[in-house]
Amino acid sequence: MRTVQDRFLKYVTIDTQSDPQSTSSPSTEKQKNLGRLLVEELQALGIEDAHLDDFGYVYATVPATTSKAVPVICFCSHMDTSPDSSGKDVKPIIHRDYDGRDLVLPDDNSQVIRLANHPSLNAQMGHDIITASGTTLLGADNKAGVAEIMTAVQHLVNHPERPHGKIRILFTPDEEIGRGVDNVDMEKLAADFGYTVDGEEVGTMEDQTFSADGAVLSIQGVSAHPGFAKGKMESAIKIASEIVAQLPKDRLCPEATEGMEGFVHPVRIQGGVESATVQFIIRDFDDAKLPEHAAEIERVAAAVLANYPHSSFNLEIKEQYRNMKKILDQHPEVVEYALEALRRAGMEPVRNSIRGGTDGSRLSYMGLPCPNIFAGEHAFHSKHEWVSIQDMEKATQTIINLCYIWEEKS
Repeated sequence: MRTVQDRFLKYVTIDTQSDPQSTSSPSTEKQKNLGRLLVEELQALGIEDAHLDDFGYVYATVPATTSKAVPVICFCSHMDTSPDSSGKDVKPIIHRDYDGRDLVLPDDNSQVIRLANHPSLNAQMGHDIITASGTTLLGADNKAGVAEIMTAVQHLVNHPERPHGKIRILFTPDEEIGRGVDNVDMEKLAADFGYTVDGEEVGTMEDQTFSADGAVLSIQGVSAHPGFAKGKMESAIKIASEIVAQLPKDRLCPEATEGMEGFVHPVRIQGGVESATVQFIIRDFDDAKLPEHAAEIERVAAAVLANYPHSSFNLEIKEQYRNMKKILDQHPEVVEYALEALRRAGMEPVRNSIRGGTDGSRLSYMGLPCPNIFAGEHAFHSKHEWVSIQDMEKATQTIINLCYIWEEKS
């Protein structure tokens, strides 16, 4: 019998880093390596329809064990890891019986996970903490969720005497680069409600995310030979830098906001003298504020360009995802059952909002109302990423509880 610990330790050693510069789907073929393993494990559990499609998605069905008409529930986690830190040659380390000590990562002694910097560790006394070795991220985001769903499937298969409805499993690629559900076949998935398993603190359930737009600011400057440029050159890259430098620093930026506050964040700048682009992400919980935030970029750009009479700019906005709460409020039972599942697993539920997005943000607007439940991952996208084995076990139990609760309430 594989435990959630066993599965997780195996999955994180498989490099599944996604690539935002790639135009293929999935963005990296290596993500399919984990997908193929998951299909093999699902088939070994007797899940006959488990398969990996050409886009790197894993689909599977746990058949119903009840005669009741129960909504089809989907559990979803993503297989890829963030491009922000290497996911190659991950060496997971178990730190048994955590007692508040500094966790020095052996492959780079300068990488130290300290309680003072990670206050969530206060709740982990006596737990077994898994980290990477200091040169890579761990991959708990979101292989903890993958391992928890897989372990829950194993439990359901091994206990057919417990009634539950049909359960659909979906593992996605490319969530970390915003393309996690671009190629999901919703007709094939054929689920009524869903849950992503991709949250942080034990006991949390999140039914709100940011609404998100992307923005590209294109600047057309004036090029000239640098030896004869006086009075002629208007460098697009300098204009772009000036615009970024004049954006608000005490508000409307990630480093100065929290809670329900939104922001504008430049994530990439590139170009040269003649032309340059700045890519932004725009975030807020209130859809109506997104155009206001975009207008802030435009206002700053116009003010800067006033000093460059022969240059111009254009701002293009593209919708990325929207706050799932608008959809979930129409189906309150999805959230209520998640809270009940947490209680049955011995936790006091915490209902949170995500300062970010999940696959569930978009799935909710694609016809699958889909809040997010915790997976136990912490300090994700960094070499200090960690997860508690006991938290993963609690998440696994929460998933199992949800399967039974939907059947009971139907």
